[in-house]
Amino acid sequence: MIGLLSFVLAVLASPFKSRIRLEAENAVLRHQLVVLRRRLHGRVRLTNNDRWFFILLYRWFPSILRAVTVVRPETLLHWHRSGFRCYWRWKSRSLGGRPQIEAGLRALIRQLSMENPLWGAPRIHGELLKLGFEVAQSSVAKYMVKRRGPPSQGWRTFLRNHAPDIAAMDFFVVPTIGFDLLYAFVIVRLDRRDLVWINVTRNPTAEWVARQITEAFPWDEAPGYMIRDRDRIYGSVVTRRLRAMGIRDKPTAPASPWQNGFVERLIGSIRRECVDHIIVLGEMHLRRVLKSYADYYNCVRTHGSLNKDAPVSRPVQRTGVISSLAILGGLHHRYARV
Repeated sequence: MIGLLSFVLAVLASPFKSRIRLEAENAVLRHQLVVLRRRLHGRVRLTNNDRWFFILLYRWFPSILRAVTVVRPETLLHWHRSGFRCYWRWKSRSLGGRPQIEAGLRALIRQLSMENPLWGAPRIHGELLKLGFEVAQSSVAKYMVKRRGPPSQGWRTFLRNHAPDIAAMDFFVVPTIGFDLLYAFVIVRLDRRDLVWINVTRNPTAEWVARQITEAFPWDEAPGYMIRDRDRIYGSVVTRRLRAMGIRDKPTAPASPWQNGFVERLIGSIRRECVDHIIVLGEMHLRRVLKSYADYYNCVRTHGSLNKDAPVSRPVQRTGVISSLAILGGLHHRYARV
């Protein structure tokens, strides 16, 4: 019933169709009859010529999909897309000339240009020649990363280049068993995060701080800059001592501890990993505990910012029996192969 209704509607709509469109639909119907007469047993067998015929008519008259019955419309659309891909693959075939560069070499060129923003095509081309790659400089320029602005280093590179000349210092307070307050003074270098100096006092003064700075840095190993907060303990005696040692004083802005984040993070680590787990008996006890923790921090404890290495670089041990050494009474341990 539905087929008969579709036929009647098609007959009623035929006067409104263009003549060439009707001829295309008639050609499709006649060709389908030819295909059906060729069928012997089972499903209809279509040749490449049949597929080509249907594809061309569909390309010129997409409305013939309604008249196609020997195949589904999705099949005809699939043939058309496959033919389109084959055509453009044929158009894009290599006609000779310079051979294409391998994908691995293209990726290496992009890597070199991204990791070295100050390098141009001649510099990268020379590096590739030393690595054993025979490639033209024009090809290197073609596959380099294109930048909108002039080449510039990132903040990570900038800070890494200046970190060896920067140190930071600060105080933190530790209560004792008798509820007295002890003041611990720390100095850290930003390059390897190494804890350069740590000491304890009951009555911090500017003279005491100046003496600690002198003891922390030999005269030929002083950093170029010292970051500190604006505590009144850093008086004129401290600033004069820094100037005499060739260290430029860099106080942070008021109420801005984030500007001295390296030493603040260090103090947080000391609290979380050491003094929060110990009842301090006195000044000598705290000094001994902090010295032990400083040795553990510099020589044993791994840091994420140092690619899981210690400030004093630890060698990788691959052979031997693993032994454990307790630190701070078993609060931490050191593991090594012997």
